[in-house]
Amino acid sequence: MSTSTPINLPVLGGGLEPVQALERSDNAWSTRRGGNVPGDSAEVVERKVKGLLNKLTMERFDSISDQIIDWANKSEKEKDGRTLIQVIRLVFEKATDEAAWSEMYARLCRKMMEQISPAVMDEGIRNAEGQPITGGLLFRKYLLNRCQEDFERGWTDQAKTAAAAAEKAQDDEAAAKSNATAQGGEEVSFSDEYYAAQKSKRRGLGLVRFIGELFKLQMLTERIMHECIKKLLSNVDNPGEEEIESICKLLTTVGQSLDTSKARSHMDIYFKRMRDLSESPNIDSRMKYMLLDVIELRSRAWVPRNAVAAPTTLASVHEQVKFRLRRHSPTT
Repeated sequence: MSTSTPINLPVLGGGLEPVQALERSDNAWSTRRGGNVPGDSAEVVERKVKGLLNKLTMERFDSISDQIIDWANKSEKEKDGRTLIQVIRLVFEKATDEAAWSEMYARLCRKMMEQISPAVMDEGIRNAEGQPITGGLLFRKYLLNRCQEDFERGWTDQAKTAAAAAEKAQDDEAAAKSNATAQGGEEVSFSDEYYAAQKSKRRGLGLVRFIGELFKLQMLTERIMHECIKKLLSNVDNPGEEEIESICKLLTTVGQSLDTSKARSHMDIYFKRMRDLSESPNIDSRMKYMLLDVIELRSRAWVPRNAVAAPTTLASVHEQVKFRLRRHSPTT
């Protein structure tokens, strides 16, 4: 049928009304598939790298991480490293949002730093000789800047979010009592402020753990780690819960690496402050026991009571199972 031939469709009332047939656009399919979007556009990079990060596991680490690095290396065509910055942002957000896998994302960052193309550069960032910083050095600088910015900004954002959540909680409590009376005790859903506060807290703790894992892979210096610890322990009189949880998370992650003879005096001061905090009447019992657990961990030479296995591959898990079965099987 010719696309220009009118089609007569019946309408209510019995009459006929000519309707022009739809014409197929030359680029209709490519538009739906994103074919009109350049293959290296920010939208495509966002979608592709997010998809790869969602697939990233220790079992598929090598293949997926190679593909992520390929996307980051598209910055070879640029003078401002914008694609590399975008990939770092996506990795960073994933790492801080999924703290349980922070070690894996830190390994990804280490691999990216080692394998990023030396042709990737940013003309706006130069070394002491006036030359643009390139490759792995540029990646590390971008990543460290992001860590520092989020760490510094985090406390201000968390304080504002927590204050808003606390204020809204009072309104929610009043609304809950009112609805309980009017609707037979039905529960009231949490406010948007509450969820924002929980997200901010989760990402703040994820950031601290991620920073610790980066340090363990020698991507951050001891000086940076000590600055983070001092920042977290700066408010001894009336600390926030986020600060206490963060210092406990951080020291649990990096305490053993930092607790050397060279830094022993610093560590002693940190733990003296933590002991004082645990005895403060201004913190609740949950925070108190969290501090005491870390203090006890150091007293055991950083050996945890129940060692948690690091992210591993399925093949390694299968080998461990086979070993245990052989070990406990009766001899014949």
